[in-house]
Amino acid sequence: MERNTAQRAAVRQAFEESGRPMSPKEVLDAARPHAPSIGIATVYRAIKTLLEEQWISAVEIPGEPARYEVAGKPHHHHFLCRHCSKMYEVQGCLAGIRALAPAGFRLEAHHITLYGVCEDCLSAGR
Repeated sequence: MERNTAQRAAVRQAFEESGRPMSPKEVLDAARPHAPSIGIATVYRAIKTLLEEQWISAVEIPGEPARYEVAGKPHHHHFLCRHCSKMYEVQGCLAGIRALAPAGFRLEAHHITLYGVCEDCLSAGR
């Protein structure tokens, strides 16, 4: 039997409601309204379990801590705010990206991360 079922459900709900990749701290903050006693260790355990179940996937950006998002989404890219470090999903893809591969090469995957300032940070004058 799985421990902390209500807390793990709160973590799942946090991911479902966010609509964007989140750090463990962001997951904790988003899960607290649903499970006030949840702690960061429980969030890390839930993330580990959800990764093993392939319910979430890691978003890895060099030089940044991993963030996690619900798995199985259509192809998309990400925007990382340089001020608040929140990550957002960017739908769509560049037309003709396959043509960027050198002649004779086969492109198998790509990931594009845009960097800048999110709307919230711009509104706050950052």
